[in-house]
Amino acid sequence: MQTVWKDGDTPQRTVSPVSLVITGFARVSDVRRTLTPQLRLDRGDSELWLIDLGVGRDRLGGSALTQVFNRNGGVPPDLDDPKRLRALFELVQEANRSGLLLAYHDRSDGGALVTLLEMAFAGHCGLEIRLDGWAEATLRSLFNEELGAVVQIAVANREAFEALLVKHGLAGMSHRIGRPKEKLGIKLYLGGDAMFKWNWTTLFEAWNDTSYAMQRLRDNPQSADAEREWRLDDADPGLSPKLSFDPAEDIAAGYIRSGKRPRVAVLREQGVNGQVEMAAAFTRAGFEAVDVHMSDLASGRIKLADFRGLAACGGFSYGDVLGAGRGWATSILYNDMLRAQFTAFFADTSKFALGVCNGCQMLSQLKDIIPGAQHWPKFLRNASEQYEARLATLEVLDSPSLFFKGMAGSRIPVAVAHGEGRVSFSQSCSPAKAGAAARFVDHRGKPTEHYPLNPNGSPGGQAGFTAADGRVTILMPHPERVFRSVQMSWHPEKWGEDSPWMRMFRNARVWCG
Repeated sequence: MQTVWKDGDTPQRTVSPVSLVITGFARVSDVRRTLTPQLRLDRGDSELWLIDLGVGRDRLGGSALTQVFNRNGGVPPDLDDPKRLRALFELVQEANRSGLLLAYHDRSDGGALVTLLEMAFAGHCGLEIRLDGWAEATLRSLFNEELGAVVQIAVANREAFEALLVKHGLAGMSHRIGRPKEKLGIKLYLGGDAMFKWNWTTLFEAWNDTSYAMQRLRDNPQSADAEREWRLDDADPGLSPKLSFDPAEDIAAGYIRSGKRPRVAVLREQGVNGQVEMAAAFTRAGFEAVDVHMSDLASGRIKLADFRGLAACGGFSYGDVLGAGRGWATSILYNDMLRAQFTAFFADTSKFALGVCNGCQMLSQLKDIIPGAQHWPKFLRNASEQYEARLATLEVLDSPSLFFKGMAGSRIPVAVAHGEGRVSFSQSCSPAKAGAAARFVDHRGKPTEHYPLNPNGSPGGQAGFTAADGRVTILMPHPERVFRSVQMSWHPEKWGEDSPWMRMFRNARVWCG
């Protein structure tokens, strides 16, 4: 895959290496019932249960503990009875369907103590663990990597959970071992007094240290240091969304009932993989989304003039090599027929366009043919020197963008997935006139350049821009990948089916009339 053009008399090209990606999928009955290791403190009093499929054998062979102390460890854990594993699976499925499980984590990668600590780290909470009855042989019990799991249940649901343990034949190998607590700190009790007391931050720092050391060697060390500093900030409030509108309000409902569906071209190039989510979001908002490949436009099979809107998608155009967005743009700028089509489309005040990720990079390179976009920046390699895939907080700014009407002041989690998102203005461009429409903010709502809350290092957290009349908007994050609340790795439970980002696409439908 490559695109070739001339800059003056100098030949230029963007080449993508050929690669094969094989992905496996599995169907689930309801993705909203997914369990995570995050301990929950918002469900009242709760407790932790260990389900030990090793039935007390506590074999240490091959464990992390024996490797650290350079010992053999003896016999490794094994699945002595496959029926137990099946029983655990069926228990978890039934308990989850019944709404009994608040959190789940496998025990066999690190042992019970590591499992418990990772659950506490995910929930940003402390632990009180009682070792009586299951862990008197402390090291063997806490560090063996036998099959099993730790689950969190509400105290009020104890009897129902115990009944399921009996039903699935697991009661004799299950132990109620402790509880999470709001105050940070880890305490292990054996008998009446605390046997071990650990500082939460000290343990988290030790747990994170290996990843930090690897990151510092692999990535920009300043970014690694910044992420470590942020992770060790106990006072960080975490994701804290703020909305200036009601996400449950379907402002486009009346237009959808009319039966009129404006056509939007969901535009993609070689390697783009975000077209399905983009089409789904626009379709849900009342549009007719049409898959349009650049080859369709180049061959004349499809014309942009036949569409009310254009959405340039993201996801590894040209294999996401450096300069991929520029390669996409030059395939337009150096083709007279395509350049004329795009120029006419952008000049038509009845048309709109959205560019996301690679599409954002591409449209920024077309700024000379987009009215009111002459001050847009370029997008360079992330300051971390790595591809970044995260959930970050984006603040919607007051701008003329038709997509963000009525959303100004909102701070919303959004999917980020790019390697070249760092904003850079040339000397001839003015940041003050670029039409800023969105920026990354920290968990306290302040604009940030601090990694990883600003994943690419853009000055002032800048992440999105709009043309002067608001018809063309570009942004690096992916709102189309989180237009349903369930698509987010975390969201407030009070949010319904539609995430706040659905308002973007409904705004476009209302604008079309």
